[in-house]
Amino acid sequence: MEKLINEFSIGLFFWQIILFVLLLLLLWKFAWKPILRAVSEREEGIKDALAAAEDAKKEMQNVSADNDRLLQEARAEREAMLKEAREIREKMVADAKILAQEEGDKIIKQAQLSIEGEKKAAIADIKSQMATLSVEIAEKVLQHQLENKDKQLKLVDQLVDEIKLK
Repeated sequence: MEKLINEFSIGLFFWQIILFVLLLLLLWKFAWKPILRAVSEREEGIKDALAAAEDAKKEMQNVSADNDRLLQEARAEREAMLKEAREIREKMVADAKILAQEEGDKIIKQAQLSIEGEKKAAIADIKSQMATLSVEIAEKVLQHQLENKDKQLKLVDQLVDEIKLK
C-alpha cells in the first residue's frame, strides 16, 4: 500500500512539474513577447527623441544660450523617458511573476486537494477490508469453537453466567 502511495506521489509530482513548465511556456509565449515588444518600442521612441534632441543641438550651435537650454531639456526628457520605461518594464515583469506565482499556487492547491481525496478514499477502502477480514476471522473462530457439542454447551453456560452478572 505504501508503495502505491509513493508511486502515486511520484506521478503527481511529475504532472505538477509538467503543468508548471507548461504554464511557464504559456507565459513566455503570450506575456514576455508583448512586454519585450513594448519595451523595445519605448526604447525606439527614446532613441528617436534623443536623435531629435541632437538635431536641435546641431541647428542651434550658433546660439550658445539656446544650445545649453535645449541640451538640458533633452537630457531631462531622456532621463524621464528612461525612468518611465524602466518603471513600466519592472511593473510588467513583477505582474508576470505574480501571475505565475498565483497560477502555481492554484495548481499546487488543487493537487493537494486531489491527494487528500485519494488518501481518504484509500483509508476508507482499508477500513472496509479490515472490517470484512475481522468478520471472516470471527466467523471461522466461532465455527471452530462450536464444532464440539460439549464446547457449545460450555460456551452457552459461560455466556449466561456473564449476562447474569451484569
